[in-house]
Amino acid sequence: MVIFCTGAEWDWRAATNRPESLDPALTRPGRFDRRVPVELPDLQGREAILRVHAKKIKVADDVDFNKIARMASGASGAELANIVNEAALRAVRDGRKCANQADLEESIEVVIAGYQKKNAILTDQEKKVVAYHETGHALVAARQSHSAPVQKITIVPRTSGALGYTMQVEEGNHYLMTRDEMENKIATLTGGRAAEEVKFGIVTTGASNDIEQATKLARAMITRYGMSDEFGMVAMETVTNQYLGGDTTLACSAETQALIDRKVMELISQQHDKAKKILEDNRQKLDELSEYLYEKETITGDEFMEILNRE
Repeated sequence: MVIFCTGAEWDWRAATNRPESLDPALTRPGRFDRRVPVELPDLQGREAILRVHAKKIKVADDVDFNKIARMASGASGAELANIVNEAALRAVRDGRKCANQADLEESIEVVIAGYQKKNAILTDQEKKVVAYHETGHALVAARQSHSAPVQKITIVPRTSGALGYTMQVEEGNHYLMTRDEMENKIATLTGGRAAEEVKFGIVTTGASNDIEQATKLARAMITRYGMSDEFGMVAMETVTNQYLGGDTTLACSAETQALIDRKVMELISQQHDKAKKILEDNRQKLDELSEYLYEKETITGDEFMEILNRE
């Protein structure tokens, strides 16, 4: 807590990530009576922040800050500053005098997934599995409506531990999601595991993060967003701290919690089955795209769509 004194009056200022834990005596009128929530920046805010930090370095004239801002969805101001700094370092390492579009796009990946892990050597079989896994995500997303377009697919390992990833970029601000869109997103998350099963008849540990994200979405649909026929518009879960990871607390009986668990599993299982059917129906494209990704290691969204739409 920082307190400033200006003249005969006290100017109280403070910042906290736990507003719910503040003593009411501090928040009564005359004390900290004005609250200013600082949320993550939206698309317009991210673009403005990027432009501010970009003034500190030399950037190419054709850099599209709006595209970079869309790719950096969910990034904080500090992360956006880091993206610009990483782009400048990348340009210097390559012996260039200014950062270009590719530098900034690669910097987003560095901030999100870490640096390329060039000393990581996958076996030929592992590389094929990862290629099918990532293609599965992209193909399931592309064959569903209301999915964000695929921007990039890579099977180059990163220092974060990711052996590859599929980047999707929303075309604009997206504040509300329908039930169908949430289900489609879960299906996309299960697409990687589904591709492993369709092609190799195996499951690997590569889907751990996908499983975690899918479970969070499915549980939120049922307990917080009223997207369950069984529970309707009844809040079964509350967010206790939106600023520190969004911890949640269930407010229901043990029997209801067990029912919620079953509904979460059913929902994910349904979307997993849907993803497998999409891949089975598009088996030829799954093989073609996976083989291309295996050879190239990194492909753009345009390359992906060109092959997908090819007769």
